[in-house]
Amino acid sequence: MSVTSTNPATGERRELDVGETSPEAVRAMAARAGDASSEYARRALDWREDLLGAMAEELEADADALVASARFETALPEPRLRGELARTAFQFRFFAEVVRDGAFLAASIDEATDSPMGPLPDLRRVRVPVGPVAVFGSSNFPFAFSVPGGDTASALAAGCAVVIKAHPAHPATSAACFVALSRAAVRCDAPEGLLGLVFGLDAGTALVQAPEVAAVGFTGSLAAGRALWALANAREVPIPFYGELGSANPLVVTAAAARERAVALGEGVAASVALGAGQFCTKPGLIFVPAGEDGDAVVASLGARLGAEGPFTLLSEGIAENFRRGARALEAQGGAAVLVAGEWGEAAHTSARLLEVDAARFARERALRAECFGPLAVAVRYGGPEELRAALEAAEPSLTFSVHVAEADPDAAALVALGARRAGRVVVNGYPTGVGVSWSMHHGGPWPATTAAGATSVGAAAVERWLRPVTYQTVPPDLLPAALRDENPLGIVRRVNGRLEAGTPPRGGR
Repeated sequence: MSVTSTNPATGERRELDVGETSPEAVRAMAARAGDASSEYARRALDWREDLLGAMAEELEADADALVASARFETALPEPRLRGELARTAFQFRFFAEVVRDGAFLAASIDEATDSPMGPLPDLRRVRVPVGPVAVFGSSNFPFAFSVPGGDTASALAAGCAVVIKAHPAHPATSAACFVALSRAAVRCDAPEGLLGLVFGLDAGTALVQAPEVAAVGFTGSLAAGRALWALANAREVPIPFYGELGSANPLVVTAAAARERAVALGEGVAASVALGAGQFCTKPGLIFVPAGEDGDAVVASLGARLGAEGPFTLLSEGIAENFRRGARALEAQGGAAVLVAGEWGEAAHTSARLLEVDAARFARERALRAECFGPLAVAVRYGGPEELRAALEAAEPSLTFSVHVAEADPDAAALVALGARRAGRVVVNGYPTGVGVSWSMHHGGPWPATTAAGATSVGAAAVERWLRPVTYQTVPPDLLPAALRDENPLGIVRRVNGRLEAGTPPRGGR
């Protein structure tokens, strides 16, 4: 079956010169990735660093064509897409820095010694690549979370081959990005099979089940993620499944903050909810606002600004239909009042919606707690700290937890502590939409936000998902990996006999 590219703004369809990948072809691709991973893991670190830099360069070289393709398939504005592509190139260069640093290997040496528990042998520990990684691209970021996204870049940085499942919302863009990455691989003489790309639902299933695949990275819906997670665990040899499954992302306005800057807060929240037509996994979907006049002013400002946004074109007809279905369920099952409601729209087009419910009802009605992917938010009105706490405890754990406070706010400390228990990132007096690529970023959270709360899909620590530790005991020096040899030929940071030793990475032959 041939693959079709669709413009969500106009409904125009283009048949691509590519078909859905058969299960047999997927298995063959995974086998090549297995062979490539073994060779790739043996390559010098500075070679790996150069490969990641070359991939950034090839993406930038194709920028005009890639943005035009993504514009057709997503209806996202050109400035947004150019910014996202720039971030994606930066992401590859950032992981080149992670490789250069060498600390991601977590190399540790304990020389043979006598101890209170008796003689200890020579023990040396390092992280090694897990093997081929399956990556499932997302719908909402055709570059940064798709074929050339963070899962791909971090897996390559870890030393793993990658086979990517293209998202059906932007197949032409996926194929074009893959061409750019493949050019870089050829330019650097990478092992054949280091990169693979598959199309189609059955291909995704076959990819998770392929024996050579050692781990999976997924960004998408809870339903699809759970199905693939089950497949990963049902294999004869289960494998790690790192799924980012979405989140309603509570945002709290304290009574003091509402008193201080109600109108500005409402406008700021509305801008965050509407950003990207509400199709960010970090969109604040649950807005906790105090009862009373100050809270009324926040909600009125939020509603006025949100009602003036749009109409919106969502990423696909399917996403728009799911949005309408989810919004109707919130209104019908949750019993929320509708404060802002434009036309439901047809095909991929729709309008923003703002619902309102009291905190006690929110705590009772499970339907109100789920993420609704699109331009919708639920204002939850609370009467005091205890009612707020009960409502927040009822909300599902999330990727982010935001709180807007005033200076010397009596509620601030308790809310930050609560947020740290229930989310992967806590934001104070800011908005959570957008995720920065950095050494300290954590993009994850407790279930159901992700399948592994300790893992991140963004930032330097993302590389850790694709590594596993190995300890070498009494292994002769010539049989040790370079990271564990006494002379430290890689020049990396290591812990030797309990003391952290700084490295000086040389260029050439690492």
